[in-house]
Amino acid sequence: MLSPAPSQDFELDPYSARVAHAFEAVGPSVASVVAFGQGNQPRGQGSGVVFTPDGYVLTNSHVAAGAREFQISLPNGQKSAARLIGDDPETDLAVLRMETGGLDYARFGSSSRLRIGELVVAIGNPLGYQTTVTAGIVSALGRTLRARSGRLIESVIQTDSPLNPGNSGGPLVDGRGLVVGINTAMAGAAQGICFAIGSDTAEDVAARLMRDGRVRRARLGIAGQTVTLDRRLTRRLERAAHNAIMVSEVIDGSPAKKAGVQPGDLLLTFDRHELGGVDDLHRLLTIERAARECPLTIVRGAKLETITVVPDVKN
Repeated sequence: MLSPAPSQDFELDPYSARVAHAFEAVGPSVASVVAFGQGNQPRGQGSGVVFTPDGYVLTNSHVAAGAREFQISLPNGQKSAARLIGDDPETDLAVLRMETGGLDYARFGSSSRLRIGELVVAIGNPLGYQTTVTAGIVSALGRTLRARSGRLIESVIQTDSPLNPGNSGGPLVDGRGLVVGINTAMAGAAQGICFAIGSDTAEDVAARLMRDGRVRRARLGIAGQTVTLDRRLTRRLERAAHNAIMVSEVIDGSPAKKAGVQPGDLLLTFDRHELGGVDDLHRLLTIERAARECPLTIVRGAKLETITVVPDVKN
């Protein structure tokens, strides 16, 4: 006897229902992004997500960087040229603007509310296969990822939701259908180790790019390296961190030069925050500290000093 044909209105199991809901909520706003260089030659392809009804698209900096024009394709067959609004290599994010409006758009959730083990869905255009869905879980939170500029990207999400070339710039979506990350990279020598920029970072950077065309940060005007302190010095200074920053170069006319910082100085704290390395200083040099007096604790020779530095804006 033949089995009856399955009903088309059967109820999905809870896992499948969450994945299907995530796709139905965000899938229509997932864009295919083709970047064109000089001579209108394609130079790269990735994904993006429309996040406003008037055509703003969030994608990766490494998808958009160096391109002159962009072609956006949406799942409903709609196509549009787009222009670059702003690019921030230090968080691997970029914002494009389509030449159309009245679009389906995705909504942001909060990456700070994610939990390890939570279901997440990646949507994108891997290897040219438009609007492909993969599902997995949040494997870890609070990871750091090295940007192409050398700066660390903070609060990165690790997931085992599979990514492939072309997924870059696409959304990572939670079970409620909210964008909680922008997919950015995978560990090439591993399986199931993929990374996304958290939506809290992405939403803040997108707003700054839309307003200013770039993300403004503060600078001191030094070059330095992370060094390990002598154990006796660490104990004498009562420091939790065993590392500090050794200044190798001070740029003429820079805030550090004006404050009296010299090559060979060891930087211990900045604005009362302990420095365990160069990445700590990068994280603290936010635009909010530009043009503000910040105490800087240094060791010069055998002498401990505190000087005042006023960071300026990084161009």
